[in-house]
Amino acid sequence: MKNNPLLNCDSEKGVCEILEAPTNESSAAQFEAIKTDKIRIIYFTDPICSSCWGIEAQLRKFKLEYGNSVDIEYRMGGLLPSWDIYNSGGISKPSDVAGHWEEVSPHYKMPIDGGVWIEDPLNSSYPPSIAFKAAQMQDEKKAVIFLRIIREMVFLDKLNITKTEHLEKAAAKAKLDVAQWKEDYESKAQIEFKKDLDLGRQLGVRGFPTLIFVKDDEMLDILYGFKPYEEFERRIKKIDPKTDKKEYSAEWQNLFAVYPTLTTQEFAVLSNISFEKSQEFLLNLSSENKLKRKQVKNGDLWILNSNAN
Repeated sequence: MKNNPLLNCDSEKGVCEILEAPTNESSAAQFEAIKTDKIRIIYFTDPICSSCWGIEAQLRKFKLEYGNSVDIEYRMGGLLPSWDIYNSGGISKPSDVAGHWEEVSPHYKMPIDGGVWIEDPLNSSYPPSIAFKAAQMQDEKKAVIFLRIIREMVFLDKLNITKTEHLEKAAAKAKLDVAQWKEDYESKAQIEFKKDLDLGRQLGVRGFPTLIFVKDDEMLDILYGFKPYEEFERRIKKIDPKTDKKEYSAEWQNLFAVYPTLTTQEFAVLSNISFEKSQEFLLNLSSENKLKRKQVKNGDLWILNSNAN
């Protein structure tokens, strides 16, 4: 499958690369000193990164199994500063991204509708990235929920998440203090976003997803691009073979209690069953009104029905 020159997203590599790879200055990079016995994972991502949407299933399982042993720090990478940068070399219109998104959707088995790039294209990924930093300034957990909400908005609902109206809705849905979020979004969060960009350049981050594994303020390993779950696990075991793996209940009620929305692929990975069996199982729950099925052009999103018995 060919890569998209507009956002340099290549499904075969499983990565969305930034236009110009920064010089690797990782030897000079200074990690913030944090006292912890856990392995730190610095996760560079972007709200419109299709490969990052692709690893949601692996990341969610990883948190369930190794959440007690790792801290995941979300950093924004700045995938699309502006379309002006791309107005050369025959690259002319954001609508070209629509077809690419729909190509990678079956590759990752994650629903994606590329219609936003035709109907209401984003001019940059910076506004939703800054919005995430504003959420993060309030509450780390709620910020991750906020990021999930805006990703569902852009990948599934075809909403332009550079628009404040959509970002405010997401902030409210994530149960953030919306007034405080808005104030931070318009001021301090922009500084925090710049810090993320600067750190990414220092560490030589050239695309997303990039997960940097750190222990005792030393960079020990990097997971770059879309990888199967075993690669996440292998890196943790390599750093600390004694890392405890937490058993979790794969009962559907418990999974939806932790993650209120799940794609079929996410449910399959978390339940350790095939995609096909997951689809059949979830359809049955939907027919029993236990789940709501949100049908998207290239797949489904499943939502716990609050009215279910």
